[in-house]
Amino acid sequence: MARDPFRAATARVRHHLRPRPRSGLIGAAPAGAARPFVRALGLVTVVLFGAWLGLLVVGSVRTPVGPMDTTMTLRPSFSGGTKINVSPLGALELDSHHAPVRLDVDVDRLDPVRSQALVQHPERLSGLEDEVTGDVSTGARELAVRSCVAVVSGATALGLAVYRRPRRALAAGGLALALLAASGVSAYATWNPESVLEPRFSGLLSSAPSVVGDARSIVTDFDVYQQELARLVTNVTKLYDATSTLPVYSPDPATLRVLHVSDTHLNPAAWHIIGSLVEQYDIDVIIDSGDTMDHGAAVENSFLDPVADLGAPYVWVRGNHDSAVTQRYLENSKRFRNVHVLDEGRAVNVGGLRVAGIGDPQFTPDRTGPEQAGSVERAAGQRLAAALRVQRRAGTPVDIAVTHEPEAARQTDGSVPLVLAGHVHHRQNQMLKLRTRLMVEGSTGGGGLRAVQNKKPEQVLASVLYLDRSTRRLQAWDEITLGGLGLTTAEVSRHLPEKKPAGPTPPASPPTASP
Repeated sequence: MARDPFRAATARVRHHLRPRPRSGLIGAAPAGAARPFVRALGLVTVVLFGAWLGLLVVGSVRTPVGPMDTTMTLRPSFSGGTKINVSPLGALELDSHHAPVRLDVDVDRLDPVRSQALVQHPERLSGLEDEVTGDVSTGARELAVRSCVAVVSGATALGLAVYRRPRRALAAGGLALALLAASGVSAYATWNPESVLEPRFSGLLSSAPSVVGDARSIVTDFDVYQQELARLVTNVTKLYDATSTLPVYSPDPATLRVLHVSDTHLNPAAWHIIGSLVEQYDIDVIIDSGDTMDHGAAVENSFLDPVADLGAPYVWVRGNHDSAVTQRYLENSKRFRNVHVLDEGRAVNVGGLRVAGIGDPQFTPDRTGPEQAGSVERAAGQRLAAALRVQRRAGTPVDIAVTHEPEAARQTDGSVPLVLAGHVHHRQNQMLKLRTRLMVEGSTGGGGLRAVQNKKPEQVLASVLYLDRSTRRLQAWDEITLGGLGLTTAEVSRHLPEKKPAGPTPPASPPTASP
């Protein structure tokens, strides 16, 4: 006869928890001193495992949220937070709380009856936020009760199976309830209602703008968490509309969108990525902070031809891999009517913004040493800063400055609200001492052809910056990350400017660009 697997597992647990006889070796701790610790550790193990089993079996709630059917579940987690799964488009992750439990919300389906009622009676949309808030509150209360029952029942049942003593089983159930209560207190104490302002989206890139939402709407139209959650649900409803196709993203006319790219390094896939982002996010201006080429040779110039068809104005500064030949090719106004090449502090009005920049003063083959390189870059940045101050005194202040090398960009501190750079192949974002924000973009070309020499493909990085059309100040930005070769994954992370002054953020990794 086959053995009962549950009974066999229980027997093994009891065997490991049974006190072992002491060997009598010199220095061995007395048996009485070790047993309480072993028993306590065993009880905690039983409680955690039983609570997890309880949550796994019965710790979820199916509840309607507006026109959608959802499943809410509590899961053990080291970091907490909330994850909203929008199958098949992807998932939204919110840093909503810090506790050993995570809230998972799975959007199962759009109810055809309720959604059709919204389509036929659009006036009901005005009350959708209140309806969603009530649905979420009801589901959360039911989930809390069910989770308590699941955790206590699971820990008690496993404790009874392992110890075969009602008192030990009740102790396991009580400890499980205490741990759940402590987790609830931790979640309540660390609850961050503004986490929905900075969601991280992972999934199909084309759905990201609608799922994550519009920067100006997020900043100005929502004040409390319930309204934010309702807007997310509304966006999901739109995604599952009658045609089952992705919705058209309607841009807010009060927001300017800038796509920041850098270091494409002759990767032809970069142009397809940039073109897709321009279309999906309705980009007003593309700013390229250089290193479009690898060697700067004339034979590489044809690589630049797709720039003319990107569908948005293209602002470019020379990088250390771009030669004067490269720059002259892009300055051909007949071939590239949408291109603005910036150098030596030249400023242009483009897409509702005033942008100035300077090309990298060095070309890679001419570099003789890091000390000279740093000195030359600082001098270039100082020339750009001087040009920015002249522009401001003339009554035509610059909104965004662009360099290739971050060291040159730092010299503009105090002369411009925002300065963009590249070169180091990873992102940096810091507020400089005089309140100029420095944003360094990674490689939009995934490091180019040289990346295939690495053990792992280099990620493809770009950012969408949202600026107020009247003040032309940064409101928010989306960091877009694609998964290297194959482009099978996409992640969009929303970020807002700090409300209080903040110090510089250290770089995430050492530079990988060529010296």
